[in-house]
Amino acid sequence: MSDIIQERQKYPWLWIDAIYNQLPSGRKHFNNLQILHTLTKSVILLRRAERKRQREQGVKNTVIDDQDADVRSRRKLAFLDLLLELHEQDSSFTLEDIREEVDTFMFEGHDTTASGISWTLYMIGHHPEVQKRIHEELDSVFGSDADRPVTNDDIQNLTYLSCVLKEALRLYPPVPMIARQLEEDTVLSGNFVPKNTITVIGIYWLHRDPQQFPDPEKFDPDRFLPENSKGRHPFAYVPFSAGPRNCIGQKFALMEEKVILATLLRKLKFKSLQSPEEVSPIGELILRPYKGINMEISPRS
Repeated sequence: MSDIIQERQKYPWLWIDAIYNQLPSGRKHFNNLQILHTLTKSVILLRRAERKRQREQGVKNTVIDDQDADVRSRRKLAFLDLLLELHEQDSSFTLEDIREEVDTFMFEGHDTTASGISWTLYMIGHHPEVQKRIHEELDSVFGSDADRPVTNDDIQNLTYLSCVLKEALRLYPPVPMIARQLEEDTVLSGNFVPKNTITVIGIYWLHRDPQQFPDPEKFDPDRFLPENSKGRHPFAYVPFSAGPRNCIGQKFALMEEKVILATLLRKLKFKSLQSPEEVSPIGELILRPYKGINMEISPRS
């Protein structure tokens, strides 16, 4: 779907639904969308039926522990349960509305998360000294038990791995650019920009601002240690956008990426086989390597 959407964005005449829907790419877009929606609807209906069964048996709604640093030990409904509860309380919030919200989580996060993990492993594979520090941190947290699941407490303790992930997302943000419509007249670099103008923010280039990140092409996870982050502009680093329209799944994506990276790196070593010039990132909807990423993977001794 990302490739189809990217292709449509390139050609203004394809923005007209009456034209696009008659073309092979438009029909492919429709068919793929139906497959995605069918999957999402099945998940919603299954959970809805499960909630009904739980109510009939007197079981309380499923809750999750929110161990985020800002809201310790608070218990919340799972996201889908929250949406279904809203639907049960107010029928104007329809199952179609729920599907749109669930679509955002189920599909918008797949390509971006995969991209973030791939680029992070690529950079780790280029820097053995960084990989060694990660292995040492993992060993200190997990000890000899390389098979137990990663917990929320583990994620909080993997501070260096968090810095490595942040630095990889700085150099290779999964979404390389975003667009915003101005709500008021403004001036940018001395140029007047009127209200309602669509502006494009190049995250890939923003993250390479030498005033905010000295020697910006260097992979240096220590940039994100607390003592080195002081004084940095809050919008200098925005791999998930920022403000009221930032990525709704930011915390989930970071948690997912840390769990996967910790699981892989507890058992494996990675060596990247291509230079950055050979990989050559392509700035489409998702930042992708032009020729893929080739790595040598071996078990840790």
